[in-house]
Amino acid sequence: MDKLAVHLKGVRHKAVSVFVLDGGARVLIQRRALGKYHTPGLWANTCCTHPHWDEDPRDCAVRRLREELGIEGLDPVAADQVEYRADVGGGMVEHEVVDIFIARAPADLALRPNPDEVMETRWLTLDALAAEVVAEPTRFTPWLRIYLAEYRDRIFGTG
Repeated sequence: MDKLAVHLKGVRHKAVSVFVLDGGARVLIQRRALGKYHTPGLWANTCCTHPHWDEDPRDCAVRRLREELGIEGLDPVAADQVEYRADVGGGMVEHEVVDIFIARAPADLALRPNPDEVMETRWLTLDALAAEVVAEPTRFTPWLRIYLAEYRDRIFGTG
């Protein structure tokens, strides 16, 4: 199935999500481009995608860091695997089994966001991000809200 059909039918599928951390103190988030077919303009984790058929999840994480944000040279480490189901608007549902990765970055990490994917980026502490998500949840993707509300300790080792 193509990915639009998968989301329209809410079919369970594989996904990869990455959180880039700056020395462990700050997390890089992105605002999805307005041309995205679901959740345009919402803030999300550093990057996320669906792996190609038979693509290793870590290889997928490296690929999407490069394709979405122009990030090279990081070493994503598997943090967890989670499953969630969420309405993403427009009659679409994400039902994903997600391999989540953490990548540590230097403070001077070079970013070259792809404007077809990303309209804005920000660095902020995990606590500040969690507080913003609680205060203004509609500004954030459903999966980021779920990750922080239900899986934060498992992903980041902190509550």
